[in-house]
Amino acid sequence: MVVARIALLLLAVAALYQGVWAQVAPRSFYDDFPGGMGWIAGEGPYNEHLTRDVGGLVTGLGVVAIVAAWSLATPLLVATALGWLVYGVPHLVFHSIHALDDGSMQVVNIVVLSSEILLPILGLLAVGWHEARSHPQPVRGHLTAPSAS
Repeated sequence: MVVARIALLLLAVAALYQGVWAQVAPRSFYDDFPGGMGWIAGEGPYNEHLTRDVGGLVTGLGVVAIVAAWSLATPLLVATALGWLVYGVPHLVFHSIHALDDGSMQVVNIVVLSSEILLPILGLLAVGWHEARSHPQPVRGHLTAPSAS
């Protein structure tokens, strides 16, 4: 479960970096994300409402990831990973189709966005592995003693 916890915390850091910035300083986020490069500004006109709303949603996803990492409750881990996949897959597809002008930054962007898919999958695999170890299934073909009922 350590793998799931680390994956969730990495996702939370990414979400909080983007989400809090978009909520607290939406114009700066629009003009400068990520780190002064202005990727969003090239996509269309500034919309404070949309920027704050998306920031809130991403922040919420980050908070859920933190709670899941803290509790390690299987249903919450699975729900969090699935939520990230619902967010991350279309996001990666969009940026794969609409490449950045700077080719080297496009590579960085695709690597980062791919991590938002690979980390939830890694978390799901860790949960599955943990569940399998916690609840071993009897090996078929082996005789077991009948239970006393």
